[in-house]
Amino acid sequence: MSGTEFTELTMSQFETVIGLEVHLQLATRTKIFCSCANQYGCAPNTNVCPVCLGLPGTLPVLNHQALLYAIKVGLALNAEINPFIKFDRKNYYYPDLPKGYQISQFDFPVAKNGFLNIKSDGQEKRIGITRAHLEEDAGKLIHDNSGSCSLADFNRTGTPLIEIVTEPDLNSPQEAYDYLNTLKLTLQYLGISDCDMEKGSLRCDANVSIRPTGQTSLGTKTELKNMNSFRAVKMALEYELRRHEQVIVSGGKIVQETLLWDDEKAQTRTMRSKEQAHDYRYFPDPDLVPFTVDYKIIDGVRAELPELPQAKFLRFLSEYSLSEYDANILVADSGMADFFEEAYKERPFDISAKKTANWIAGPILMELNNRKVPIHELKISPKDLAALIDNVEQGVISNLAGKEVLTAMLDEGKKADTIIKEKGLAQVSDDSALLVIIDEVIARNPAVVEQIKSGKPNAAGFLVGQAMKKSGGRANPKKLNELITRRITGV
Repeated sequence: MSGTEFTELTMSQFETVIGLEVHLQLATRTKIFCSCANQYGCAPNTNVCPVCLGLPGTLPVLNHQALLYAIKVGLALNAEINPFIKFDRKNYYYPDLPKGYQISQFDFPVAKNGFLNIKSDGQEKRIGITRAHLEEDAGKLIHDNSGSCSLADFNRTGTPLIEIVTEPDLNSPQEAYDYLNTLKLTLQYLGISDCDMEKGSLRCDANVSIRPTGQTSLGTKTELKNMNSFRAVKMALEYELRRHEQVIVSGGKIVQETLLWDDEKAQTRTMRSKEQAHDYRYFPDPDLVPFTVDYKIIDGVRAELPELPQAKFLRFLSEYSLSEYDANILVADSGMADFFEEAYKERPFDISAKKTANWIAGPILMELNNRKVPIHELKISPKDLAALIDNVEQGVISNLAGKEVLTAMLDEGKKADTIIKEKGLAQVSDDSALLVIIDEVIARNPAVVEQIKSGKPNAAGFLVGQAMKKSGGRANPKKLNELITRRITGV
């Protein structure tokens, strides 16, 4: 039996069940329970203090901004906000956890029973959010290349985290990938984290199992860790699903364990067995008194929620009559979406939203990718872009010249009109000047002229190209086409 036949057979027999846990570092100025700077990239063990190191006699104090950010996440995920706030100690030992326990939330998370709508393979699907709770991050182990020792950097210890846990509602690696992208975009719109996976600001663990199609009880799961990109999450899930299917079809049993993803070998490997759920011996943290959040505070956070990606996408379709393709590109970056709206409002005359979107989704996006910067760092304002588009639409410069002007604007920080004048890029639109060129081109191409006279107007394109070449690319092609047709046909 071939590999393809085996895959088709097993896929028809089994249903995939995936649940995801996302850990998001919150971009507060200080850590969650102390006044140490919440800052990435500092020298090891320089952003630490007795509180985040858990030294005897120290007392944690909750970061108010971290709580507000967590409430904001819960509201954005359509979840119930729990006004009763209690922190618990999650007890386990690991070298990067200096206290021997992690301050987290157990039975009273900040948010619960939420959902996030995604689109996967063209279909809408609602993914349940079990909970979103606050906790502190652990430190980081740095392993010596020789394998002789490991070093502990506690700078990250105490960084505020929110953990977002889904229901087991995801049924394919592609759905998991699409959920993660939708979640990340939503979180970026909230402005509470840079969501940078390379820095560890956004991390994801996955629980995966399979069960016979139609069965309601869950199969034995494995947990996947060490995935440093959404692409890696998808690949790890695909690999693990194939392994589960092969084990079960061959008569074996899945062992519940935690696995690491090896990106170089594109396979999973055992980290530790997990036959029984680990007993973390949760109990209320005696140093953090439970308290209740006033509903006015929750309503205040709700009032400050920005327009979220899915709502913005639908508004762009209805208000600006954009295609789903254009709206998706613009909404994929909140800064780009805002830039588009401002540029469209600044248009000097009635430029369509579609043309404005084309410039941002085309030349602007290309410049962003080439320069590897966010849109707010470009040396151009929405008003300046609108002025450039105006010059193209009015026929002052060609579309090709417009892209040249855009690059110069970004390099030099000058206005479009200034660059057009300095570089002599303005199109020649004067009839008398163009007719001199046209008459010469017509005289040199009598066969093409006869084609046009015999009812083949498309042949004029060749003459336009010749005239553009002769003008050094400065002639207005639309004007050229009109004058050539009129010169030959008299119409």
